[in-house]
Amino acid sequence: MKRKIFFFLITFFIFLQTNAQCAMCRAVLESEEGQETAKGINDGIVYLMAIPYILVGGLGFLIYKKFNKSKKTTP
Repeated sequence: MKRKIFFFLITFFIFLQTNAQCAMCRAVLESEEGQETAKGINDGIVYLMAIPYILVGGLGFLIYKKFNKSKKTTP
């Protein structure tokens, strides 16, 4: 059951489209014709936001694996 919930959450957040611009950035960038700069800024913001979550998640996974491994070796 936990695997199903985990799979659902991962797929939900992977396919979620985000707009991460603040109101002032959006107002300045929307005045442009092509909107290419606004898309680039938005992608950069999402990229910078995702990195800390990936690092903390990876660290948590490593800690989990370390403690889970030590429990299996003890009789």
